[in-house]
Amino acid sequence: MTAPIETTGAQAEAQPEAVLVGVDKGQIEGRSLGQIAWSRFKKDKVAVAGGVIVILLVLLAVLSRPIQAMFGLDPNALHQDLIDPNTSLPKGNFGGMSWDHPLGVEPKFGRDIATRILEGSWVSLVVAFGATILSNTIGAVLGVVAGYYGGRVDTIISRLMDTFLAFPLLLFAIAISATLQGGAFGLEGLPLHISVLIFVIGFFNWPYLGRIVRGQTLALREREFVDASRGMGARGPYILFRELLPNLVGPIIVYSTLLIPTNILFEASLSFLGVGIQPPQASWGGMLNQAVDFYQVDPQFMIVPGLAIFVTVLAFNLLGDGLRDALDPRSR
Repeated sequence: MTAPIETTGAQAEAQPEAVLVGVDKGQIEGRSLGQIAWSRFKKDKVAVAGGVIVILLVLLAVLSRPIQAMFGLDPNALHQDLIDPNTSLPKGNFGGMSWDHPLGVEPKFGRDIATRILEGSWVSLVVAFGATILSNTIGAVLGVVAGYYGGRVDTIISRLMDTFLAFPLLLFAIAISATLQGGAFGLEGLPLHISVLIFVIGFFNWPYLGRIVRGQTLALREREFVDASRGMGARGPYILFRELLPNLVGPIIVYSTLLIPTNILFEASLSFLGVGIQPPQASWGGMLNQAVDFYQVDPQFMIVPGLAIFVTVLAFNLLGDGLRDALDPRSR
């Protein structure tokens, strides 16, 4: 029989080797999906730059009217003294650029281009965001319904998507916008033009998101959390709006950031063709329309609104690409 091994006080107080150093300083905390996505997004410097530009553009659009009131700016104010009566062109170089008019003035009327760019920003973003919300609402609801129920419901909604996708959208938008220019639904003027553009652009663009949501729903409806909800007696509407749609927020956000610049271009195209926002209200597409007659002798008038559209669309696209990589690590 062996004698028991005696231990000293120092040996008794020694920590086992398996104990990690520093565990008593704090527990290791897990990160949520949002925190993980944000950490990925921060590493993409290009996407962050696009997000900063988007935030600045949105702030300028929201504060455009207060800024104009603060500095006494009027987008429709005429400055005939800055126009050469013989050529109808701005006096001076680079389209009449000066400290008072840093981006120059319009030919023929002499309106300040910078103020009109600022005024047109909120019009473009209101139409783009409104049309995106409308199309995403319709597309998300019909897409998740088609993907979850399947069968005849899926067939009907899928054929409806195909029908809308077959519409010549630009020609249809021109026809509707031109027909409703005078007044309709108790609206007239700028509110009517904005409402018509939001409806036309948003109502006919929903099938694109609808197909994305339907495809994601087909994969999610077989997951364990959906089976658990069914086993607990949850009905279809509860599963659709409390279980499936919250798990589709990521794809919807990414698609929204990519759809907004498309809607900005669509609004500018309709205004350029004369069936969108009507003068004297400033709009980027309308300014390009007016610049067609002067682009050879005053290219400044066309370059400025063209750059405004280019920078806005590019910033939203960069932000959308960054969000797609951050929310879907499989895309890397």
